[in-house]
Amino acid sequence: MSAPHAEQVTSALPHEPEKATLEGRNKVLAFWLFLGGESVLFGTLFATFLALREQIADGPSADELFKLPTVAAATFILLVSSLTSVFAIQAMHKGNRKSLSLWLIVTVILGLGFLGLEIYEFAEYVNHEKFGMTTSAFSSAFYTLVGFHGAHVLFGVVWISLLIGQLAKKGLTVVTAPKIYVSAMYWHFIDVVWVFIFTVVYLLGKVG
Repeated sequence: MSAPHAEQVTSALPHEPEKATLEGRNKVLAFWLFLGGESVLFGTLFATFLALREQIADGPSADELFKLPTVAAATFILLVSSLTSVFAIQAMHKGNRKSLSLWLIVTVILGLGFLGLEIYEFAEYVNHEKFGMTTSAFSSAFYTLVGFHGAHVLFGVVWISLLIGQLAKKGLTVVTAPKIYVSAMYWHFIDVVWVFIFTVVYLLGKVG
């Protein structure tokens, strides 16, 4: 094997390096438990939103407010980022550090694109529709749910970015692999939550 190829592919790693050690398996299991708690938290926010979505006071209704093309574009970007994170894990299982880093970088860029559209959406609501956090019970529930998800996306972007740096410094090992794997689990989770937000908040808001 030539030296350049040796840098790109770490053949000494097992096929699933995230589960190669007890510590790695424990990290994956613990993260599943964490996601269970997050699911309960988001479920509470969804229930609150559904209970308050008709309480618009003097503010605009969901049908008057939401612009689906912008939200659909954000949804497409986030779903594609979920796919790129799958490609990253596939590259990790092949021991291809270069490809892994590339797909993680693409995932981060797409995550930033999603956040940019969400910030633009919120700015439009506040500046042009006068739809702020305290406009109505509906607006408070909307910004809490969607903003809380956006904060999760931002955390994921920062987390994956730090892992890219760690990957460049320490390489792909049985220590770094579980961290990358659980970050991909987290990213898939926030993608699934967004699908529910798109359906429950935006689509249901437009069709009643």
